Amino acid sequence: MTFKLGLTGSIGMGKSTTAQMFRDEGCEVWDADAAVHRVYAAGGSAVGPMRAAFPQAIVDGAVDRGALKTIIAADPTALKTIETIVHPLLKQDRADFLANATADILVYDIPLLFETGGNAGMDAVACVSVDAQTQEARVLARGTMTAEQFQMIREKQMPDAEKRARADYVIVTDTLEHARAQVQNIVSTIRAGLRNA
Repeated sequence: MTFKLGLTGSIGMGKSTTAQMFRDEGCEVWDADAAVHRVYAAGGSAVGPMRAAFPQAIVDGAVDRGALKTIIAADPTALKTIETIVHPLLKQDRADFLANATADILVYDIPLLFETGGNAGMDAVACVSVDAQTQEARVLARGTMTAEQFQMIREKQMPDAEKRARADYVIVTDTLEHARAQVQNIVSTIRAGLRNA
């Protein structure tokens, strides 16, 4: 029997680091962002349909995310078209992951898990969380966006308090040691449940 654990959390909460901790405990991880990169890459399954819908989004045989942002900014309805192309491809990528997985715990690293209703397909959900000041400091330290861009993203995402309230497990990522201890605890709890099932 395999256990499906959804892993979610807002930007800058430490989700990628936490996902690696689950890998370290022998779990297999499906990463939604990595899957998007796979389907957008040269030869990826999104390139053909995207070229048909938005030829200007294809650069060097791959879907260019910067070009997509420009297209969406010019035409907000374009996002719906992009989603109708990409979502089924990601669903297939996830199905392939499940078909080939051998671990007892499968972790689905999906930033917008609650927003997209993806939590319905999970056995439990873990939410990574940290205080708002640490969250903002982490994002701005990456040097990839301004404080204004960060605020815009944060406003689009479900509030952290709501995610925490809806999750089965909350992983506080204030320190690596604390986060790892919580991950190990969750894994051992799930494995004990699997043994007794």
